Amino acid sequence: MPEPEDARLVLLRHGETAWSAAHRHTGRTDLPLTERGEDQARAAGQLLAALKLRDPLVLTSPRQRAVRTAELAGFADATVDDDLVEWDYGDYEGMTTPQIRESAPGWTIWTGAAPGGETAAQVRARADRVLAAAVPALPERDVILVGHGHFSRALIARWAGLDIVEGRRFAMSTAAATVLGHEHEARTILAHNLVHTIDGAQQ
Repeated sequence: MPEPEDARLVLLRHGETAWSAAHRHTGRTDLPLTERGEDQARAAGQLLAALKLRDPLVLTSPRQRAVRTAELAGFADATVDDDLVEWDYGDYEGMTTPQIRESAPGWTIWTGAAPGGETAAQVRARADRVLAAAVPALPERDVILVGHGHFSRALIARWAGLDIVEGRRFAMSTAAATVLGHEHEARTILAHNLVHTIDGAQQ
């Protein structure tokens, strides 16, 4: 069945954590939102409400930062999908990019390896699996996927038919939303890195 032209798949990154604020790679580590992160999640709920989504099916990563973001955004009944977890950074968990580059010059998660973690090919397969599971719902309702920065960017790349490395082109802020959809039957990116203001200040 063709994907409906007006169907929307929305990606929502979790709100701020202590590690995201410090630019530390956070994969398996299950951190809570900061107070600011909770405010961001509530603001994201207002942003998503303004999109007037059709009876959205909401899936979330099992990590508490994502589950809590979904809850505060107004989706306490979101279904947990283990495939929505963040990229597994392996030995680089908790490290910043400058720290990693001390031993791996020029490293990025998109172009380098994560020893002990996931390969780009594994993340690509997982992203394709998430999209394949979400698409069947689109004829009847929109879908929201609540997750993480790097993996959401991988989903954007795969939706657009790009190789996983091109996720590097789509920077995504905490509690930001990206709207994926169609134009003339082609998958496209309708809006990217949308954030709602908190108390009149840009996130």
